[in-house]
Amino acid sequence: MDNVLIGVVALVVFVVVLLMKTAVVVDQQYEYVIERLGKYRTTLEAGFHILVPFFDKVAYKRSLKEESIDIPAQTCITADNVSMEIDGCLYLQVINSRQSAYGIDNYHFAVAQMAQTSLRSAIGKISLDNTFEARETLNRQVVEALDEASQNWGVKVLRYEIKDIQPPRSVLDAMEKQMKAEREKRAEIAKSEGERQSMINRAEGERAEAIARSEGEKTRRINEAEGQAQEILKVAEATAEGIRRVADSLSVPGGQDAANLEVAKKYLDQFGKLAKENNTMIVPANLADVSSMVATVMTTLEHAKKKEQLVG
Repeated sequence: MDNVLIGVVALVVFVVVLLMKTAVVVDQQYEYVIERLGKYRTTLEAGFHILVPFFDKVAYKRSLKEESIDIPAQTCITADNVSMEIDGCLYLQVINSRQSAYGIDNYHFAVAQMAQTSLRSAIGKISLDNTFEARETLNRQVVEALDEASQNWGVKVLRYEIKDIQPPRSVLDAMEKQMKAEREKRAEIAKSEGERQSMINRAEGERAEAIARSEGEKTRRINEAEGQAQEILKVAEATAEGIRRVADSLSVPGGQDAANLEVAKKYLDQFGKLAKENNTMIVPANLADVSSMVATVMTTLEHAKKKEQLVG
């Protein structure tokens, strides 16, 4: 009875071991690489599979999911001989399980080393100032280099991202001073532009004011000149009219005698005023000068009358 029990137990253990050796369940998004007697036989996809016991074995298990690999920080030297610490993150995916198993010993390590090498090469071609602006370009260059190298590894490099760029402290201080100087420069330029525009505006305002003032002065002088011209014209016309009327009066009967009388009267009036304003009485040396003066005035009036008739 004991022998039978032992035999049953041994049979159960054998069946369990046999099932463990032959039955394989592959999870979703995984592939198993199967070897038979040390040689590649097939690749199992997701599902239930039966292997030949003691001959077949699962040699490699590969995940088909996208993987993220941290790339350690490394020292890179730019084209202008500035060293800096740069780290990154790499995203890849196994697209051929057999090649990833037999094409390279450790594709994670190989891809990480290739990423560092490609990044150092790309950084060495640009200057420090362009490093911070060319992240997208650097990422693309690393991906292109890795994708070309990993074709035989059964791995597809999807993207590479630079996480941090850490220049030396001295370089950071110099960059900070440069940025401060640049900000101060822009502030001074903006200030000078503002002052320049203000001076231009003031100059234009003064120019417009001067023009308006000169135009006003010009208008005032023109108006004054026109007024004076009108005044002179009116005075001349009035004088001419007076002379004409005097001449007309002289041409009528008795006009000559009336003019002589009026001139003599004016002469005597002025002579009388002169005598009142002075303590000394002034008497003409020749009283006949009065009649002579009257005759001279009348002769002048006669000549004026003749000229007016000739003009008319």
